[in-house]
Formats: sequence, C-alpha cells, structure tokens
Amino acid sequence: MTIKEKNYWLDTVTAPPAQSARELPDTIDVAVVGGGFCGLSAARTLAKRGVNVAVFESETFGWGASSRNGGMVLTGMKLPAPTLIKRYGRDAVRKMYAASLDTIDCVERIVREENIDCNFSRCGHLEVACKQSHFDGYEESAALAKREFHHELRIIPKNELRGEIGSDIYFGGMVDETSAGLNPARYVAGLALAARRAGTCLHDHTRVTSIQPKSNSGARQFRVQTSKGAVTAREVLLASGAYTTEATPALRKKIIPIGSYIIATEVLPDDLARELSPRNRMIYDSKHFLYYYRLTPDNRMLFGGRAAFFPETENTVRQSAETLRRGMIGVYPQLRGAKVEFAWGGTLDFTLDVMPHAGKIGGMYFAAGFAGHGVAAATWFGEKLAGLICGDPNDIPFDGIKFPAAPPGLRSGNTWALPLAGAWYRILDFFT
Repeated sequence: MTIKEKNYWLDTVTAPPAQSARELPDTIDVAVVGGGFCGLSAARTLAKRGVNVAVFESETFGWGASSRNGGMVLTGMKLPAPTLIKRYGRDAVRKMYAASLDTIDCVERIVREENIDCNFSRCGHLEVACKQSHFDGYEESAALAKREFHHELRIIPKNELRGEIGSDIYFGGMVDETSAGLNPARYVAGLALAARRAGTCLHDHTRVTSIQPKSNSGARQFRVQTSKGAVTAREVLLASGAYTTEATPALRKKIIPIGSYIIATEVLPDDLARELSPRNRMIYDSKHFLYYYRLTPDNRMLFGGRAAFFPETENTVRQSAETLRRGMIGVYPQLRGAKVEFAWGGTLDFTLDVMPHAGKIGGMYFAAGFAGHGVAAATWFGEKLAGLICGDPNDIPFDGIKFPAAPPGLRSGNTWALPLAGAWYRILDFFT
C-alpha cells in the first residue's frame, strides 16, 4: 500500500471548517492574525463579549500546527520543574503549573459548551523512561509536583509497565491522569464554527502582509494590510505561531520553527491495539529528541517525533516517514508487518528559553512558544488575551518574563543552524 503523504486527521473532517467572509470591513475592533487554536479561541471569546473581531488566516483555518499535531492535550511544561524554579522562583512556577492544569479544563469546557465532536477524552498521559537514570528521577518529580503544585503523578515501575504499554524497552513510567486526547482537525474546525456563530468575521486565504501603527485623533490604531485589502483595527492579536512572517519582524526574530513529523498505520485489530496501549494513554518518552505516540480513535498507531529539525517539505516528510517507522518498530516490534498509510509534517514554535510567552510586542498582543503543548496552551492563551483586550486583570504568569531573541540561524526565516541544534539534542540524549 502506498503511503499517503498527507495529514491523517484531515481525512476525518467531512466538512470545511468555515466559509470566508467575502469582503473586508473598513474598521474593526480587533484583528487576529492566525486561524489556529490561539487565534480562533481568542476570536470566539471576543465575539461572545460583543467585540467586533476578524480573523485573518493565510491558508485555511487550522492549516498549520493546529491540525498537524498528535492531538495530545498535555499538562505541564517542556522544562522540568526544578529548572523552572531556579530560573523564575517558586511562587511564579506554582502559578505557571496551575495555568498548565487550567489549560486542560479550558479545552474540555469549550468542547462541551460548543458541542464539538472531536473525540475528547481524559485518558491521561504516560511518560516512559529511556534510561534507568531517567526513571530514578521520576520519584523526585512526583514528590515535587505533590508538594509544590498539589498535583498527583503516579510512578509505574518496570515490572508493572505492561499494564500501560505493550513494549519492554523502557525502564518504567510516570502517569498524569489529568491529560487528555482529541482529534485536532475536528477540534480546530469546531473552534472556527464556534467563533463564526459568535459573530467573528473569518477570512481564510487572506495573508497579512504588513501592520503599521497609526493615530486617529490621538487614539492609537493599526492599519493591517492583507492580500485582499486593508483594514483599520483598534487592537491586533498575533496568533501566527511557527508561521509568523516578516509582517511582524519583532516577533518573528524570537520564534524558532522546528519540524515535527508523524506517521499513522493502517487500522489495527482490536486485540493488537489493546496490547500496544492498554489504557489508551497519550505517550511520550524521556529523551530530548523524543518520540510521542498514541492510538487514534479508529485504532491506528500514530507515531511522531523530531525526525528532522527543518520545517516540513516533501523531502523531509518522505525521509522522516522511514525514520519514524524504524523508531516505531523499535518500540513496538509487533508492528513490523503493519502498513504505514499516512505521513505528514508540521512546524512547532519553540523559543530560545523553551517557554511560552504572551503579552505585548510593538503594541500588539501576542502568544507564542507552545513547544508541543499547543492544543491546550494555545486555546487557553487565546482566551486570556481576549480577556486582557476586554479589560480583565492580567493573571497570565508567562507575561513579563524575559523573552530572548533567537540567534541568527535558528530564527524563523533563517534556519540554517537547525540541524546543529538537532545534533546537540542527540548528544544530550547520549550523555544524560
């Protein structure tokens, strides 16, 4: 069977996410740049609060990372808690961790309120230890989470791991029951429809080419130039993530676009699927250069990872598919004979400090740096930024932390050094 070099999730969406508005308005209250989780979540909230808002998406809604990911709705952050506490202090990290738990509730609430059919399930996630030293650190991590964040993590020793995963290569695991899974293409389509129902003007295939501040009787505004004309907005919210362009250079130079690639097998027999993932967890390993995997709702094994650091192209998708297949068989020898039917890639927005950031840049609201936690985090940040625009108190713990620019060679639009970063992560995995 020939592998389809396309996104499996998009095959599960039977209707287009939304219809683009035909004409641009002359003026709006808020212009949202980017039609993924963050932008659509913000637009939905703004419209429900009576704000005149328009979303400008250069492709189709959810075209970027929002429909290309593994559908993992994860708690926590990319960096370990001790590193975060050392960097930001205990009180700040408590608020950050609490926010990461709130993001899951946020997605669940929206799915329920908008009746989005996206296979949302609080199935929990499982982190598996690739080395004994990694597993030895789990006990400290669980104790810290309970002591500092009042959050329970459960340690799974190696001799009990078969109850969680049908693989013998790991040294143990750690379960967080709070995390969830969903179908990201259906979720982002539901967000688009919910935003439109609330009154948002949705403009797909409308690329923002420049944003210039202007003054109107002393009041600050923005002139947003798009491929279909210009609009004047009181506020701008940048939700373009890894696909941030030269239209907003101050934000673009802070974004590191990293490719992530996924394969999906043919539909597996029920007994084999239950053997591979008895509790249907969202699973990822403890490496820096990690693999992540799960069963889809129709019993395919979805297997992803940083098989190549460059953003997706036909060549990187094709090369990554074979790399991921070898990785999948290394984890699950039972899948040696399973056909891979889908292979695709997407681009994640990392930052130099591997942290999410939000606030204002150049007078415009923004959120970025979700680093693989975007299903939940981007949704939550969108709601929070919408609240700020409406005058709510600022309780975003990631606003105001130092936001370093990416070095030349790693930043969006100039990524020649990304393979060096990948090599560095492989070195870390070898020695740690």
